[in-house]
Amino acid sequence: MRQRRVVVTGLGALTPLGNTARDFWHGLIAGRSGVGRITQIDPSGYPTQIAGEVRGFDPADYMEAKEARRASRVTQFAVATARQAVLDAGLAEQPSDAAHYGVLLGVGNTSFPDVEQQLKIMVERGGRHVSPLFMPMTLPNMTAGTVALQLGWRGYISTVAAACASGNLAIGEAAAVIARGDADVIVAGGYEAAICEFGLASFSALRAMSTRNEQPTTACRPFDATRDGFVPAEGAASLVLEELGHAIDRDAHIYAEVAGFGVSSDAYHPVSPRPDGSGMATAMLRALRNAGLAPREIEYINAHGTSTQLNDAAETLAIKQVFGDYAYNVPISATKSMVGHALSAGAALEAVACILTMRDGVIHPTINYNHPDPVCDLDYVPNVSRKATVSTVLSNSFAFGGQNICIVMKTSPD
Repeated sequence: MRQRRVVVTGLGALTPLGNTARDFWHGLIAGRSGVGRITQIDPSGYPTQIAGEVRGFDPADYMEAKEARRASRVTQFAVATARQAVLDAGLAEQPSDAAHYGVLLGVGNTSFPDVEQQLKIMVERGGRHVSPLFMPMTLPNMTAGTVALQLGWRGYISTVAAACASGNLAIGEAAAVIARGDADVIVAGGYEAAICEFGLASFSALRAMSTRNEQPTTACRPFDATRDGFVPAEGAASLVLEELGHAIDRDAHIYAEVAGFGVSSDAYHPVSPRPDGSGMATAMLRALRNAGLAPREIEYINAHGTSTQLNDAAETLAIKQVFGDYAYNVPISATKSMVGHALSAGAALEAVACILTMRDGVIHPTINYNHPDPVCDLDYVPNVSRKATVSTVLSNSFAFGGQNICIVMKTSPD
């Protein structure tokens, strides 16, 4: 049986650049940074005191107050962006054929802020004072369960975890579920809300974050020779994925087609990439093969681009392995330069950026690129957006644990 084709019909986002996909995109093409001093906690005791925070978010805009109190911040983000995406797609909540509608989300940790809060209560007041809501709030699958409950979607449901690549894994797996006929529509994406003292302390111990606290908007500088680490961030993005015929039958607006999906393992180190980039290259090649495309048919690459010395160098090597001489001609940009590293949400935010790149014919820049690195010598679209006709994109995500996950998308099918 011929596999079914999968398209994107709805987008939703909460980001350091704004709380809709539209505002996020406008911030990106303007080359504006959403990074600033951390406000959710006092970061003064730590070497990194900056982050990309979601500001002005009110869960009451998307959930009943009682329900919001029982949900972690990351689950609130997921419900909000799912509802944005479903509205954008013109789909109904509580549909009559709800068994054909599913939820497949990518998450990272089990909500560091809630873990930190309840551990303090246990230490200071005793374990009998821990909230009865703590366990259901922090189970990894509860985010997907809450989204399904809020939407009334009763079909396929799952949660995947691949650290910084979780969003791409969710999108790729959701497309596979639809392609094999186990759902007609799925909300998929990535979600993160880990800004708290416990999270900051944990990442500070790794010594992988930028310490440019006096210049927060210029701290994240992927591929620049003076890069000194990633900038933490939070955020969320949801995509409505839909079987092509289902979308056509209801005359839906189609943003793009999910054409390919590739996964590989570095099997090298818990937090560092394989230096020669070979694992990353394998994931890119598998995504291209899955899409039935040659490397020269890719017109834009959204890089993982974390602003760490090791990752940016390895990703550049991997792109050269896959694309050969053409690597110097394909434009590449790093969304993280403007929003920071939103961990499990990062890939989903970048998928939104890729889709809107194709829609509008504009490639957003890699900002803060002022000192060329001879090791990173490709076209990273430095500092200023660029007009370009783009119909095929490759989005890279490379996670702790050596999980490499890439997706290929192309413009709406005829």
